[in-house]
Amino acid sequence: MTESLEYSALLQLIDERSAAFRSAVAAAPSLDAPVPSCPEWTLFDLVQHLGTGQRWWAAIVAAGPAEAPPAKDAAEAPHELDALLAWHAESNELLLNALREAGPERECWTWWSAGVSPANAWGVARRRVHEVLVHTYDAQLAAGAVQPMPADVAIDGVAEFLDTCNSTPAAWPHEAATIHYHATEGRSWLLALDGTGAWPAPLTDDAAPATASATGTAEQLLLFVWGRLTLSDLKTEGDQQVFEQLIAWEPEE
Repeated sequence: MTESLEYSALLQLIDERSAAFRSAVAAAPSLDAPVPSCPEWTLFDLVQHLGTGQRWWAAIVAAGPAEAPPAKDAAEAPHELDALLAWHAESNELLLNALREAGPERECWTWWSAGVSPANAWGVARRRVHEVLVHTYDAQLAAGAVQPMPADVAIDGVAEFLDTCNSTPAAWPHEAATIHYHATEGRSWLLALDGTGAWPAPLTDDAAPATASATGTAEQLLLFVWGRLTLSDLKTEGDQQVFEQLIAWEPEE
């Protein structure tokens, strides 16, 4: 793993970012407001998605090691604003309670178990931090009042995305390549793509030249890998087709 936040810090960030999410929802003109970064979703859909996700991962962590996850709660969230915000706060607390009780080392089912991120409560907590972080951006965009992300959290978010979403032993189906990501805050990462899969790592001074590279603030890089920004929002060098291939790739293990 290219970054390592303490478990207690992750839990605090889940709580803080979730509060920021609810503040953005409360400031929006309507729960029917469209979410520009999530096409076809309203703000209500976004809240239900995030709250349902918190409840599902709470059940996953509580279950411990398992071959498959429990079923998601199919109940719809309340449509009235105050009730919806209370439901989301309850969803968040269910997750935090499960994570606190489990401790960072408890193993559990995850969809990323073949990659770099650990299949345990620490890995879940880290993933949920950045799920909430990006969806808070989505909610703020819908409310018309986007706030800067905490730089240190965005930096870890880039690393977490590479560790979790761009980490796999499935063979890269194109010519071998490397991608370098450079955050203007002074952090950089390497993603190697070849027949052994996709593997992220810190970028060292003696690394070979990249097939392609992207430079921006950590927030810009995070929003890019999450599909909220495009290459045109970043400074790029090299073969941009590699980014397009990576975005389109759906590895089967």
